[in-house]
Order: sequence, then C-alpha cells, then structure tokens
Amino acid sequence: QVQLLESGGGLVQAGGSLRLSCTASERAAMAWFRQTPGKEREFVAGITWRGGNSYHSNSVRGRFRISRDSKNTAYLQMNNLKPEDTAVYYCAATQGSVSFRASDYADWGQGTQVTVSS
Repeated sequence: QVQLLESGGGLVQAGGSLRLSCTASERAAMAWFRQTPGKEREFVAGITWRGGNSYHSNSVRGRFRISRDSKNTAYLQMNNLKPEDTAVYYCAATQGSVSFRASDYADWGQGTQVTVSS
C-alpha cells in the first residue's frame, strides 16, 4: 500500500494560482482527481512513475500542469483558476499505468480543498 500525503489547497480568487503537492511512500504512477458534492471523482491529471509521460483532462489542459521530482513527490500547478475548479482534490497512486478511472487506483490521499472565488 502506497501512503500519500497531500498539501497545498486553499482559497484563491479567479485567475489566481495554487500548487498542490503529494508525497508518496514509494515510486508509483500518480494522478490527481477532484470531486464536488454529489458527483463522481473526476480525473484531472496523471503522470507515469518515471515522469516521462503526463496526461491532462480537457477541462484543465493549458491551465494545469502535473509534474514530479525524483523523490516521489508529484505536483499540480494550477493557473488561471476558475470557480468551476472548486472541489476537493485527491492524489492517487498505482503500481500500474496511469488511468483516467478512479476505480483503477487503490491508494488515495486524504484530499485537499481548493476554493476559487469569483
């Protein structure tokens, strides 16, 4: 089981930026999902365990960027934030390939709230 520790959420005005961090206890492919009340967890971005390939959802491409360092920490740089980006953001890890489906991830962080005011 991969342990995940997230940080970096908060309140920001529309157009602002935030950076989320997620540190894993071991090397794995990592992803960010987000969830709002009453909705399913939505894929935001994912990155392979070596960091060679990254993926972003259509709704965030060009504004968000996932990256990782050599010490098992993944980052989600979020720019030009919009009110519709407001959600709880979850980090996830898998020993398999990056997937767009939340059900393919066994390990999850505790979640961090991102709130974008208009």
